[in-house]
Amino acid sequence: MTAPGAGETPQLHDCRVAFSEELLALAQEDERVVVVCNDSVGSSQLGRFAAELPGRLVDVGIAEQDLVGVAAGLANGGMLPVVCGAAPFLCARAFEQVKVDLVYSGRRVVVCAMSPGVAYGALGATHHAPEDLSLMRALPGLHLVVPADPAETRAALRWAVAQEGPSYVRIGRVRTPDLGARGAPFELTRVLRDGDDVTLVAIGSMVWRALQAADELAGRGVAARVLGVSVLEPLDLVPIRRAGEETAGIVTVEEAATSGGLGAAVAIDAARHGPVQMRVLGFADRFAGIGSAEELYEDFGLTPSGIAGAALELLASRCPAATTGVEPGSTGAVPG
Repeated sequence: MTAPGAGETPQLHDCRVAFSEELLALAQEDERVVVVCNDSVGSSQLGRFAAELPGRLVDVGIAEQDLVGVAAGLANGGMLPVVCGAAPFLCARAFEQVKVDLVYSGRRVVVCAMSPGVAYGALGATHHAPEDLSLMRALPGLHLVVPADPAETRAALRWAVAQEGPSYVRIGRVRTPDLGARGAPFELTRVLRDGDDVTLVAIGSMVWRALQAADELAGRGVAARVLGVSVLEPLDLVPIRRAGEETAGIVTVEEAATSGGLGAAVAIDAARHGPVQMRVLGFADRFAGIGSAEELYEDFGLTPSGIAGAALELLASRCPAATTGVEPGSTGAVPG
């Protein structure tokens, strides 16, 4: 698979719309499904749900700790709660409740973090949530799901609702094209493009950009393999380890802090099972500033050119005679 409409402007979609449509369909199929939100009906695209199933939506107001606590109580009563709230406030204000009321207690609740990463770009660091994956990944037994496009968002929601324990699902606000067909089987990690030179492992909003980077690399004679990770925990390591063995190295790309997200997970496994040359791209060492999401991606090298540059730098480090002609875009490495 390559980036849709290579050379053209693809049609972009809001994954929150796909999420809300699929959530309503799930609730119509199963009367146990109930939504709990925190004054976020609009930002979670829940207007139609509220209109059609008003008795199945609980709005606790701006009270994130209560939000999770109410969901835990509903789960204890046999319901299937889906929590909807802005990612920065869910992961920070309600972290203790997610830890104790949901994860430690084993409650079957799906926490849907709306507008994660730097989607609220113009509102600054108080509304950014790049640290959520690092925080949530520290909780054992919590499924972490990060869909990349509308079709995968629908499938990811159904996958999370079907799990026995709690799940944390990122629902992106930054628009993305369709990367796969609606109704396709849900996979923890997908091989989106084959290549034998270098591997790009991306998650969420960065999957499309990794595919675009692969197109740029192809124009320079570099065959990049692209893996799209849909579930960070449990991480499907088989295709990632294979890529580490079959290509010169791995570039991970995430709209998240590099301290404990996708890059950290891959690097820890690489350290345990074999040396793999890596570059880890994401938000590192400082708070993101104020600007559109695209401007902040540019600032941190999370663009197709930035990703391609990191891959070329990795290849040059393996073969010093190679010339990249691109400024480095890397943030770290596991020595190979």
